[in-house]
Amino acid sequence: MKLAGKTALVTGGSRGIGRSVVETLAAAGAAVTFVYQSNSQAADQLVSELKGKGFDVAAVQADVRSKAAADKVVEQFLEQRQKLDILVNNAGIIRDTLLIQMTEEQWRDVIETNLNSVYNFCQAAYRPMMSARKGRIINMSSVAAHFGNKGQANYAASKGGIEGFTRCLAKELASRGVTVNAVAPGFIETDMTQAVRNAAEAEIKKTIPLKRLGKPEDIAEAVLFLASDAASYITGQILTVDGGLTLGGF
Repeated sequence: MKLAGKTALVTGGSRGIGRSVVETLAAAGAAVTFVYQSNSQAADQLVSELKGKGFDVAAVQADVRSKAAADKVVEQFLEQRQKLDILVNNAGIIRDTLLIQMTEEQWRDVIETNLNSVYNFCQAAYRPMMSARKGRIINMSSVAAHFGNKGQANYAASKGGIEGFTRCLAKELASRGVTVNAVAPGFIETDMTQAVRNAAEAEIKKTIPLKRLGKPEDIAEAVLFLASDAASYITGQILTVDGGLTLGGF
């Protein structure tokens, strides 16, 4: 197993891409703890399913927007698992609307959940990983950071910020053996994209060279690669997993 003996902390792990990341890392041998915001039923169900398969998985409720909460989660993680090998910052939301109609609350909710949470958990994990002189940090970006979409100024800004943050942190931690990368998904079949898919799935597929939407597992496998020893010489990179969407053209 690729991650036997490794420990992993995943934010936003109860559903969608995060759930698939938890399942994939656990199946690869990692002891995984995931953070969820409020859906305790989904979190408990996932823990039960994976423990039933013999995997070491735990869930913790926390508000990823809170620095104090992130510090506490990482502190407790280290107490329980003794080390932190892999951090996956996946927590994210959308609050889509045109900028002229966007409230300050909609702006702040997205920036604080998507971008501030990455700062919160990376800073909490910084010293333990630096001291261990090893580690993998994988942040979740989006093709929206490159494209920009009408009604997604808040979301695109948060994901663009994550990419810049990823490159900076990669330079800071490289000398300590810690790699920092990001994965940028395209259109993925999740609850978050349901409304867009209901309105224009056929048209979206026409713009994707592979002619299909991505699945959460496609992203999880990219995360697994970056978390593994196979990616030990890769840092500061944005791995786009979008079926060719960002190639452009006709």
